[in-house]
Amino acid sequence: MKDQPVLDPLAGLRGPDDPETDVYLTGTVFLDIIFTGLDSAPVRGTESWARGMGSSPGGVANMATALARLGLRTSLAAAFGDDVYGDYCWDALADGEGIELALSRKIPGWHSPVTVSMAYEGERTMVSHGHEAPPPEEPAPACPPPSRACVASLVPGAPRQEWIGTAAERGCRIFADVGWDDSGRWDLADLADLAHCEAFLPNAAEAMRYTRTECPRAAARKLADLVPMAVVTLGAEGAYAVDSGSGQTAEVPGLAVEALDPTGAGDVFVAGFLTGSLAAWPLADRLAFACLTAALSVQEFGGSLSAPGWIEIAAWWQHAKAYDDQDRTALRRYAFLDDLLPTGTRRWPLRRAVPTIGFRPPPLG
Repeated sequence: MKDQPVLDPLAGLRGPDDPETDVYLTGTVFLDIIFTGLDSAPVRGTESWARGMGSSPGGVANMATALARLGLRTSLAAAFGDDVYGDYCWDALADGEGIELALSRKIPGWHSPVTVSMAYEGERTMVSHGHEAPPPEEPAPACPPPSRACVASLVPGAPRQEWIGTAAERGCRIFADVGWDDSGRWDLADLADLAHCEAFLPNAAEAMRYTRTECPRAAARKLADLVPMAVVTLGAEGAYAVDSGSGQTAEVPGLAVEALDPTGAGDVFVAGFLTGSLAAWPLADRLAFACLTAALSVQEFGGSLSAPGWIEIAAWWQHAKAYDDQDRTALRRYAFLDDLLPTGTRRWPLRRAVPTIGFRPPPLG
């Protein structure tokens, strides 16, 4: 198990009767193999060489790792194969990141799902393979363990996920994102579980399709009629949020970074926004922090292991204040970090994606 986090963002809010778990999430863990440094999309009938490569846990592991690296006590329920890939992902999450896997299971004879991601021209193309995990011998609990919040990945047109409604009824705060609607319907009625959610965080393309608007800000305002908090990510341009309860809005511009791999940036954004929400930060601070964590993540390989920790965030802030490589007006939005961030040296090196899981990295500590 790794060291305790450098900073606990909820330290001042914790009480003796609070749940042990800060955030619960469930989903599919993939082994991600990422190729970067491609000059263009692969061309049929040719061989393309990538200048960079990394391997790391992916899928729901992206979000779980980002949450854990921000100091939140994270519980993940997922299926793992009993192959080498499954063992690697389990060890990386449980031992490397301190994620609670008591509700996860290893399945004999089931191979781990795999995604190959190719990053080029600021975007990525993915190819995945896997089979649905066999049902557990004993039914999964209808409700996750007591937790402050849950992350729900909504699936267009899929049946209701009963655990989401049960968790919401018990006072858990639900933060939701959504996958691409391959059916092309883009009907909000297909997202039945949205009724249980405190916050909905789609990207601009998704938000505009669901609301039949041509502006992401207009889309956020329409979504705020359905959920207490609508947050629309604008890619490199930042993010926009509407609090339907107070009527407050916030917009934060993007940060200038050299993007290596955008895989998992949306998951890291959600983790940053959720962290600020549980810590009761002002809306604009939550939005800025989410944009910052997502921006830092695209500078590293991989989805899960690209997520920044507090020391990386502090290092960026010190650099940003000392050097003139960011818009100074935009930087003023991050002044709240001065009273928040830890000082001192890194206590452990963050695990990063490596070309092959066959490497045996030195122990963390």
